[in-house]
Amino acid sequence: MGDTAITKTTTAEPVNAPEPVTTAELVNTAGPVTTAEPMATTGPMATTGPVSATGSRAPVPSHPSDPSRPSSASATPKASSGAPPAAAEPAPSMGSGRAEGSAQPAGPESKGQPAAARPGRADGEPDGPADPATTAPHDPCAHGFLPERPPVRSLIGTWTRLDAMARAAAIAPDREAAVALVERARRADELAALRQRVSRLSLRNAEAAAMRIAVIAVSCGWCGLDPQAPAAREVADEAFLDLWAAIAHRIDHDQFVALPTLALHNWAPERKPRRHIPIDQLARTEALVPIVRWAPEGQPLSRLDRLMLAATRLEAHGIWLFRLAETLAGRSPDDSSTPTALRRLVRVQHALRAQLLAEAAELSAAPATPQQRAVLGALAGQGALEPPVLQAADAVLGIGARRMREGRRQMLRRHLPAQHRAWLSAMDRHCAPVRTLAHRGGPDAAVYREAQESLIALRRTYTALVQAAARPTAAPLTKAA
Repeated sequence: MGDTAITKTTTAEPVNAPEPVTTAELVNTAGPVTTAEPMATTGPMATTGPVSATGSRAPVPSHPSDPSRPSSASATPKASSGAPPAAAEPAPSMGSGRAEGSAQPAGPESKGQPAAARPGRADGEPDGPADPATTAPHDPCAHGFLPERPPVRSLIGTWTRLDAMARAAAIAPDREAAVALVERARRADELAALRQRVSRLSLRNAEAAAMRIAVIAVSCGWCGLDPQAPAAREVADEAFLDLWAAIAHRIDHDQFVALPTLALHNWAPERKPRRHIPIDQLARTEALVPIVRWAPEGQPLSRLDRLMLAATRLEAHGIWLFRLAETLAGRSPDDSSTPTALRRLVRVQHALRAQLLAEAAELSAAPATPQQRAVLGALAGQGALEPPVLQAADAVLGIGARRMREGRRQMLRRHLPAQHRAWLSAMDRHCAPVRTLAHRGGPDAAVYREAQESLIALRRTYTALVQAAARPTAAPLTKAA
């Protein structure tokens, strides 16, 4: 009888294990350009195409879909289709618990469990900071250099003060007004209070806080400062620099005041996304709204807003370029698939250029203030307006190494997180055999030079877009740019 009672007690305990989220729910399998086998790159990278038992490559569609147009509704993967997942690397779950600074509810895995019984998550939600040893490696084939999840729209708790400060600094009429906001927060001990709470932030919310810090820094004219340098104390507010340095340490990224943070972490889908839609597809198909506006509420988006939106969409459509880069990595220039991948790379770059030209009309017609033009000028002077997708194309085709010194190239990359810089360095090494086509003749070398020329045209178009955003008067951007 005693044994029976013990058996009932143990079997009656509910097992509250969260259902694992499959890769098919998170990775868009409808992408037209895939890699067929893993490349010899540093660190584990998931492949996006199957390999048969004989080692042959899976067929790749003849051309990618035009990234300048939203994909159809059929591109969304369905759970009932029965198709195998396209990537072998497991993706992190989209559900998360509630941590300080996050305005989102707790995930389903925490329901029914007491707080003491819930283990701490690797991403720091809700019980602690991220564990670098358990963090999954970054796979650019999944969503490029976009964040893995939509950015946090609004912070909660004490962090609402940073939220309000960033929104006020973005619409400040000049730098003096923005600096006055920081000094007022320092006198009210708000910056010191936030500094004490940085370690409690999850990694995702720390990245959201970093975006607000970047907005404040560029509004005050401090984008070129090192928060830990003694010389910075003579220019910027010391309490703000302490908070800035703490956030940089939390996300393990010192030079985050640049376009990747200001753009990719500042635009979120207007509607609440479904869990299985990848972030790059959301950025292509859904209407995006800014979290921190450079234009006052109720007024049209400014040119600075439009430029950041164009950069975000460029990254979303550039996902095909990342996948082609993985295809070309480690390939021999004599491989029959090399010219095919290069032709597709040309088409992708032409599509990205057409998208930038389409954005130019709205950007040129948008309003601009002297303060916003000063922000653009400061970011451009620091080399902080370089889109990551263009840096990825440079790593494959070698344009950046040929047209600029290596020191300048590394200065542009310093604004990217460490894992993104490592991926670009791997592409530099593994695409070196393909770049030998520049010194050859024949049809394959002609295709390679065409890819280089299309990248140069794409970069010139983006430069013209930045110049149009910083121009005092509106001027249309022509296709000859």
